Amino acid sequence: MPVPSALALVGFVGLCLLVGAVGGSITARAVQGWYAGLNAPPGTPPNWVFAPVWSVLYVMIGVAAWLVWKRRGPSRPLRLWGWQLAANALWVPAFFGLRSPGLGLVVLAAMLMLTALTILAFLRVRRIAGWLMAPYACWAAYASYLNVGFWLLNRH
Repeated sequence: MPVPSALALVGFVGLCLLVGAVGGSITARAVQGWYAGLNAPPGTPPNWVFAPVWSVLYVMIGVAAWLVWKRRGPSRPLRLWGWQLAANALWVPAFFGLRSPGLGLVVLAAMLMLTALTILAFLRVRRIAGWLMAPYACWAAYASYLNVGFWLLNRH
């Protein structure tokens, strides 16, 4: 029995938001303690910026996956999307949970590579889906800059 399109949309977006919610719960505990004591790189936004930005990005990448699913169903582009989302889900536990900017940087490097491959694959299936992933890639690149900065400024 095929999955109704609206249900699939809710599933893709919901999965992304779930990744964000789990990460947010880990982050919330660390922000008041360990993270607050770190030297921050120039251009670090206030903490309140992250939740709304990530929420919008998670909706966008969920919609992008849904658009590809509607055109191709389960396919290689969606597997790539799943891997980049898994890498995204691992970053918060690496950086905040383990308090390891170095490990966070390794995870981000994998996430950026997988996101770039996902964008290329999505562009071949449905251009708008690839473009919906672009702001996420830009924000992940910015997060990488911040991660490198935290790593360099707080090595002991």
